[in-house]
Amino acid sequence: MKQIAKKAGLIVTGIATAIVLSAGSVMALDITNISGNDNPAQAGAETAKANGMPSELVGVDGVFNNLTNTVLYAVGIISVIMLIYGGLRYVLSGGDASKVTAAKNTIIYAIIGLIIAILAYAIINFVIGAIGSVSQ
Repeated sequence: MKQIAKKAGLIVTGIATAIVLSAGSVMALDITNISGNDNPAQAGAETAKANGMPSELVGVDGVFNNLTNTVLYAVGIISVIMLIYGGLRYVLSGGDASKVTAAKNTIIYAIIGLIIAILAYAIINFVIGAIGSVSQ
């Protein structure tokens, strides 16, 4: 009985998924046809745009670019603060081996975080630039 209920649930889920996916593609086609824009995502954004909202999702002045840059700047600032904090912990450790190890770990993790933030900034700007050049 449990297997039948499980299979019935899977069938219902599959049917619901197919309906949702087909409805989404139909709505995307309608948005493209109504606005005359070749990019359904941009057309949808323009349809939902209120007064004063940015018109570009991707590109140099796009919403995604501004959002990711802001988040990555915050991560970079936190990494630099943790690097300074780890340095202070190292200086103030007084030669205690456990405190020195903890301070070194803080410095290492802060440097790793800073490297990841820089690489993420470069990768995201490259991808957003590529998407922006394709969509225009």
